[in-house]
Amino acid sequence: MEYRRLGRAGIKVSLLSFGSWVTFSNQADINAAAEMMAAAYDAGVNFFDNAEVYAGGKSEEVMGAALKKLGWRRSSYLVSTKFFWGLHGNINERNTLNRKRLFEAIDASLKRFDLDYVDLVFCHRPDPETPIEETAQAMHDIVSSGRAIYWGVSEWSADEIRAAWNICDKYGWHKPTMEQPQYNLFWRKRVEEEYARLYQDIGLGTTTWSPLASGLLTGKYNNGIPAGTRGALPGYEWLQKALTDPERIEKVRGLQTIADELNCSLAQLSIAWCAKNPNVSSIITGASKVSQVHENLKALEVLPKLTSEVMAKIEEVAGKAE
Repeated sequence: MEYRRLGRAGIKVSLLSFGSWVTFSNQADINAAAEMMAAAYDAGVNFFDNAEVYAGGKSEEVMGAALKKLGWRRSSYLVSTKFFWGLHGNINERNTLNRKRLFEAIDASLKRFDLDYVDLVFCHRPDPETPIEETAQAMHDIVSSGRAIYWGVSEWSADEIRAAWNICDKYGWHKPTMEQPQYNLFWRKRVEEEYARLYQDIGLGTTTWSPLASGLLTGKYNNGIPAGTRGALPGYEWLQKALTDPERIEKVRGLQTIADELNCSLAQLSIAWCAKNPNVSSIITGASKVSQVHENLKALEVLPKLTSEVMAKIEEVAGKAE
């Protein structure tokens, strides 16, 4: 396993990490979660990603129970959570990063995890109605209280990240350390272009998600949406258009040819491609069964095969990305 600094933070994260979105509670119970987490941990994964909203809080409960079952030394792994959407529909409890909500959210998450602290806490989306100063101070206070070690954001614009960082710098508060953006062969501009100055200017780290574009970059949707896949799950109908887009499917078929030439799976090629970007601190992978964990981890063996010539081939097939 390769480990990279989380931006300028002293902490190091495994290049491949393991996330619970969609799967925990929905597709994996405590035993299955523990089995997959153990496979990842044994291979050197030290970062396990979660969020308050995943499975309405049940994902955190499943991960917490799995961690208790596994009995790992707490200092040997990192856990994250994220706040924004909330679990209730009342005013001040949904789609917000106000101080009250954030304080209540971290306490509730720690209770579900049955942990004293999380290592990384993210503002899951920007909140245009709450002043960034209020949110930044609340996150600083959460870190200062010991309930989280580092704070960051997810899918914020470069301007919003810089504004939060500048406010924290002005008042001597804990600064946002990391961003969690989507990054894959079909979704690149934010990581590669919009954030380009932030890596050097403020030392931004990234824990990127969806390296397989919700499964599209595995090839399993080339002939429609199979039963039992993420695209077929209730509540994920919004994914179906992207998963069946003819233009993208054609590119997937072209990328499969390159994967075949390298004697690897398309999933491994796609994850390794993300890892080639030095500004990616960690790539969050997901799985619904342990065999997928093992397959994803083999992407590290593909990484040395991605020569400049192979990368040029990939670029030619994938074409312009969003």
